[in-house]
Amino acid sequence: MNIQNQDAQTVVVTGLLELVAANAALVRDEIRAALPATTIRLDLDLSALTFLDSSGLGTLVALHKTLRSRNGTVRLLQPAPNVRQILELTCLNRVFEIVNG
Repeated sequence: MNIQNQDAQTVVVTGLLELVAANAALVRDEIRAALPATTIRLDLDLSALTFLDSSGLGTLVALHKTLRSRNGTVRLLQPAPNVRQILELTCLNRVFEIVNG
């Protein structure tokens, strides 16, 4: 996983391969720790994500709550079809902005 500050208000996370029970809490904590106080947008590049379970969904929701407390947003970039299907089945596609391409 790679976490980069795109600018003063945006952090981009890339290289997530799986977001599952085994790593969900660690991913959440590492991202939160890397967020400067000025961050109001978190872009999660999900193009490499191959598997997402309920713990991973919980991590996405926790990060959403963190950004909402700052009046910010979380965007999910280029989720694979299987990941997008999970987001749709759980209605989280209504919570997150999903960006394709």
